[in-house]
Amino acid sequence: MAIEILESITRPDLRSLTTLPDILASLASLEQEETGVSTSLSELLANTQPIVDTLTRLQGLSPRLNELYDEATALSGTVSTTAKTADRVGGRVRLLDEEMKRVREAGDRVGQVMELKSSLAALQSSMESQDWESATRHCARAMATPLDVTSGHFAETAVPTSESPLPPAQTLQTSREALLQIFRDQFEKASTSRDAAATSRFFKLFPAIGWEEEGLQAYAAFVVDLVKVRAPASAKMSSPLYFITSLTALFESIAMIVDQHQPVVEKYYGAGKMASVLERLLQESDRVSKGLIDNWIEERSMKRKLSDIANSAFQTLSSPSASQIRRATSTMNVAEEDTVDAREIDKVITEVAGMGGRWGMFRKFLYERLEEDEDDEDDSEGRPTEEPQAPQTAKSINTTFASEQDAPGSEAAAVEEIQAVETCATRRIMLNTLETYYVPLEVWYTRSSIDKAHTLSKPDLTQFPIITTTPDDAFYILKIVMNRLLSSGNPRIVEKTSELLREVMDRDYAGVLKKKLDDVYRTGGPGSTGRGEKESRQSFIILLNDLDISSSHMERLIKDLLTSDLISQNFLDSEIEGVKTSVLSLTNLVPRFRSTLRAGIEQLFNQLLRPKLRMFIPDVYKDVSYVLDDDSYAAAEYNDIVRKRFIKAWEGLVEGYKDTFTESNYRLFFGLTIDVLVRPWEKFVAALKYTELGAIRFDRDLRAVTTYLSSQTAFGDIREKFLRLQQISTLLNLDSEEDVDDFYNSSGITWKLNEQEARMVGGLRV
Repeated sequence: MAIEILESITRPDLRSLTTLPDILASLASLEQEETGVSTSLSELLANTQPIVDTLTRLQGLSPRLNELYDEATALSGTVSTTAKTADRVGGRVRLLDEEMKRVREAGDRVGQVMELKSSLAALQSSMESQDWESATRHCARAMATPLDVTSGHFAETAVPTSESPLPPAQTLQTSREALLQIFRDQFEKASTSRDAAATSRFFKLFPAIGWEEEGLQAYAAFVVDLVKVRAPASAKMSSPLYFITSLTALFESIAMIVDQHQPVVEKYYGAGKMASVLERLLQESDRVSKGLIDNWIEERSMKRKLSDIANSAFQTLSSPSASQIRRATSTMNVAEEDTVDAREIDKVITEVAGMGGRWGMFRKFLYERLEEDEDDEDDSEGRPTEEPQAPQTAKSINTTFASEQDAPGSEAAAVEEIQAVETCATRRIMLNTLETYYVPLEVWYTRSSIDKAHTLSKPDLTQFPIITTTPDDAFYILKIVMNRLLSSGNPRIVEKTSELLREVMDRDYAGVLKKKLDDVYRTGGPGSTGRGEKESRQSFIILLNDLDISSSHMERLIKDLLTSDLISQNFLDSEIEGVKTSVLSLTNLVPRFRSTLRAGIEQLFNQLLRPKLRMFIPDVYKDVSYVLDDDSYAAAEYNDIVRKRFIKAWEGLVEGYKDTFTESNYRLFFGLTIDVLVRPWEKFVAALKYTELGAIRFDRDLRAVTTYLSSQTAFGDIREKFLRLQQISTLLNLDSEEDVDDFYNSSGITWKLNEQEARMVGGLRV
């Protein structure tokens, strides 16, 4: 501390001390410095004892350290001598180990060379005796010899003989090539003669001697020959089943090969080796499919049909009025002579959808089969390896191959095989054919059928209530079209065509029905009377029934399609959800039908019924009073005027509607009528006065009318529309001493009347 203080003191230059105060200050500073030095020296002198003690202890350790040094020196000398001896002995041992290692390697090399020599000799002997299985085994043994041994100087010196003077590597390669050629010739000969046992025999020999690719190529050529489609001489392209049958035969043949031959291929050649064979099979499929589709397009004159439908027009779909539709019916037979034959279009789209469906089912089979093979890893034991029979048919060869053991697949192999399916030309050909021909022709056929349904529409008197034949005809065709669409097996086509069909049903079906509704009263307005008015009303109601039935048909059709087996049979699991979504998109038509239906019912109600309802309640309550005493109450009870008048007026009002409307339409029409009737009724009874007996009579009249109206319908929501009137009756029948406000707030009733209206009703009592 004192040293730090001294270091912090700065002495002034003596030459700068020119005044007495400066000198005195410098002197005081020196005195302070002296004091600090003295203090520091005193502290040092006071702390010398610990240092002395430490030095004493260190001096006491010196003899012990000297002893340790002498012991360490002696131990080092001993260990050094031992280490030198051990190193000398260990070096000699390592030399011996190295020599023994070289001896073993030499022995192994000699053994391998002798094995090579004996294998090559046995190989030559087996080839001379045409024992191809033994030759394959000996060749495999020779190939198992390491390459550095086979190509080594020792082997090249020791192995050659006078009979086989070439180096062993060259001899082995020559033998392998000779065996390859022999196996190819024998395999081709066996496959040509349909010798199942020989085909299976030589097929298994290729991979054992390293010719896997060559073996698979020979096998692929063999199976491609098996699946070649040759139409019977009696078959004609004009037959509607010719092209579908040809594609079916092609895909079934390939499916049979994949299903029965894949296990044996993967057993002897390894997992995923079927991919190259499948590619060759699909190439054959591409070639045959392209030829069939080209022939189909030419034979069926598809390009001309597309041109014809593009130039064709529909009679009712473009008609602006109902009168033109009726005229079109009379000229239908003449017009049909110049239009496209819808039956011919139906045949070709059924045909092309069938071809697309065959490809879809074949593709689904390949996916499922290859994915099953990936999972089936424990099915490779306990099966016979070969059937001895050799019948002269392709089916027998399939059976022989199917008898081999299954081989476990791998995920990578399955992906490779599935990729081959997705990238093949057949898939593109089918998709392009469906997009080019099926979609426009199917849409045209649907429009044509709907047009015909409108043109031939007539009331179906066998139905009750009466509807026209249009809904049944149109939805029968739509069901056929949707089933055919789902059978095409292509999710993209389903999505695209469903969207177009939805537009067709909206524009050409619902739109034409709406146009017909508009035309009913266009020529004869709401003022029409007599027979013409009745016929117009009947026609209008039948069209409304058509819309209601159409909604039901659409909902039922979609439900049937979603629960049918067509979707699960023709589409992959990963595609099912998208296909169902496309089908469900048709449900958007149901609100369209019901919106047009409601607008039509409201139009009919406003034109025909609303004017008649203006005086309905005043006429029912004409000369009726609810200010009653005992005598007048008894008379009112006896006469029951309100109920009788209401029933008579109501029956005259709705006559001809209940029996002609569908239940759903009548319910909507009935509800509109009650809604329009109840509000003026409430206002009318609010203008009357009521005695105690009069309130009772009003309640009895209201209940009688409500009971009657409820009996006229099968639905039970009538009383809900009369809740306000019933609550008015309840308030009118309160005891004279009971306060309306207290009852309103404490009764627990869910009031439709507000508190002000309740007080107003209470004021009607006299």
